[in-house]
Amino acid sequence: MRRVTLFVNGTSKNGKVVAVYGTLTDLLSVASNKLGIKASCLYNGKGGLIDDIALIRDDDVLYVSEGDPFIDPQNEARVASGLHGAHTDWLTLNIGGRLFTTTRSTLVSKEPDSMLAHMFREKDVWGNKQDEHGAYLIDRSPEYFEPILNYLRHGQLIINEGINIRGVLEEARFFGIEQLAEQLEVAIKNSQPPDDHSPISRKEFVRFLLATPTKSELRCQGANLQGVKMLCSNAEGASLKGCNFEDPSGLKANLEGANLKGVDMEGSQMTGINLRVATLKNAKLKNCNLRGATLAGTDLENCDLSGCDLQEANLRGSNVKGAIFEEMLTPLHMSQSVR
Repeated sequence: MRRVTLFVNGTSKNGKVVAVYGTLTDLLSVASNKLGIKASCLYNGKGGLIDDIALIRDDDVLYVSEGDPFIDPQNEARVASGLHGAHTDWLTLNIGGRLFTTTRSTLVSKEPDSMLAHMFREKDVWGNKQDEHGAYLIDRSPEYFEPILNYLRHGQLIINEGINIRGVLEEARFFGIEQLAEQLEVAIKNSQPPDDHSPISRKEFVRFLLATPTKSELRCQGANLQGVKMLCSNAEGASLKGCNFEDPSGLKANLEGANLKGVDMEGSQMTGINLRVATLKNAKLKNCNLRGATLAGTDLENCDLSGCDLQEANLRGSNVKGAIFEEMLTPLHMSQSVR
């Protein structure tokens, strides 16, 4: 949902924040009700006439007219300041050519020690340069500044798709917004795969599971899952090729009751793993080491177990309908599969 701030044409006070929906006519109707005028057209901050609602972006500032030409609100602000020496709370920033209208309190309250707060806490303390319309000029990237301004407005870090989070981090550092910079650093660290071969912790693996949408493929290929506990977990369709579930200390990996439908675990080391009553229907377990594995009551329907080592594995009561047992490293004895 997009939202915009509406002002009466020629003014920069008593604005109204409204949601954008439907057609341009719907927005004009809302503007009429909110501002108490008969709205007939909208202008952007540069005086451009808005004739299509698709041109409106989230957090745009628009000026509502009853049909009269655009009146620059900055002119009114300069006149008022010259007559009364007023220090208005509303101001406009020109960030890399894009205008952002906000309040002085937004820039100074959330992060009082930031560079932005020092720039705008007192009028003209830093000698801020202004363009011909009175907007404060700051030579930075507008797309990276927008998430920072929204953070200062409501305290939440929201980065739209397509915006590089590292760019936002650099802007947060430049403006001295330390709390936001810390959040961004953590977010970047969590989004990066480990660059070493150290074992993945249970906490990290659970985090990967929680962060993966239910309809997306989960990839943990080559992960070190020594002694992992995933009882009754749902890893349907996951890619776990070449994973190591074997703990040298003797701790057995436990996936009892797990949903592993369609999982690709080809070439994994799973000596002694507990897969009792788990569901591995249509799973790929080619060339896996399943010595001493517990597969009692496990659903192995259409499971590919070719090339596996199933020596001393317990398959009692398992469903092996359509399962493939070609090129087995060790023969499968009846005692392993009889109830």
